[in-house]
Amino acid sequence: MRDNTLKSIWARGEAVVNGWLSIPSAFSAEVMAHQGFDSLTVDMQHGVVDYQVAVTMLQAISTTTVMPLARVPWNDPARLMKILDAGVYGVICPMINTRAEAEALIQACKYPPRGYRSWGPVRASIYAGADYGDHANADIVVMPMIETALALKNLDEILSVPGVDAIYVGPADLSLALGCKPRLDQTDPPVVDAQQQIVEACKRHGVIAGIHNGTAAYALEMIAAGYQFVTLASDSRFLAAKAAEEVTAVRKSATRAGKLPAY
Repeated sequence: MRDNTLKSIWARGEAVVNGWLSIPSAFSAEVMAHQGFDSLTVDMQHGVVDYQVAVTMLQAISTTTVMPLARVPWNDPARLMKILDAGVYGVICPMINTRAEAEALIQACKYPPRGYRSWGPVRASIYAGADYGDHANADIVVMPMIETALALKNLDEILSVPGVDAIYVGPADLSLALGCKPRLDQTDPPVVDAQQQIVEACKRHGVIAGIHNGTAAYALEMIAAGYQFVTLASDSRFLAAKAAEEVTAVRKSATRAGKLPAY
């Protein structure tokens, strides 16, 4: 089976730099795959990506050594198994609040005897290798999202579930749950304290802590705090930010020169 390089990076004590794909396009996925990320996550929860497009995006990523991941819409065994069969090397699952929900997630992602994942790695056995079934249980990364007050309360129980390799902080929903405005790169004390509580709990349980970031500067702060899986913005955010920056630069210079009307 093709190595899951995320586990190798973590074993060295280093952090994974993850990219986020919300644009339903194989070409944009391919472009992102050539920018130096360790992994790319196809967002099937809040992105506008359906299953068939997701498969083409995974095919585009596979032109590189970047590890393909997906965030599923919900803790739904059918969706989990289907995207795993498509060849992702890890799944991020939203709104995991209890040990029972974490256990259900793990069972849906693992073949017997650990779980009840149905056999049928249609694309996974092509992308990963003919021996996929022998190694999938050990190599596939399963990441519950911690993003509610209830999840914080049950954090140690969730992290103690065998098979939970990492967790993923959803800063926006976590902010809402703690009475703050939903945003990335949080500085509001309740959210900052919760993020620190999460990473410390992960260290106690030997679980990797992951978080979504809006900027490189904040991602570096999170790495310094102990997070070993950091996502940088998203493809759509990068597109919007760079386009706005370039258009603004042209308008400012051209307006000063009298070549464009002032707005």
